[in-house]
Amino acid sequence: QVQLVESGGGLAQAGGSLRLSCAVFGYTYSSNCMGWFRQSPGKEREGVAVIEFFGVDTYYADSVKGRFTISQDGAKNTVSLQMNSLKPEDTAIYYCAFSRRWCDPQVARSAGYYDYWGQGTQVTVSS
Repeated sequence: QVQLVESGGGLAQAGGSLRLSCAVFGYTYSSNCMGWFRQSPGKEREGVAVIEFFGVDTYYADSVKGRFTISQDGAKNTVSLQMNSLKPEDTAIYYCAFSRRWCDPQVARSAGYYDYWGQGTQVTVSS
């Protein structure tokens, strides 16, 4: 059973930065796909960034390209999301997600591709 524990998030001003981290427990070595998603009230869950664990391929939503960076640390079993140049529209609950599959670029930003989810962490950006 895989467990994901998120940390980070909070309140930031527009133009500021925040960093989210996701610790993965119960994980066995494999090139699994991991992602960060976000959801705000009345909207569908959106795939923000994905990365292949122990890999180098990354994929981003157009809305965050050039501002957000996803990274993984295999030694620490963590995946992080560095968020810079934050905008009020980035306000949402952010979720870490783990897939038992590799990062198929055609579907890796779809919520249905993932098997395990973290509890979510709130990110609020004020204007």
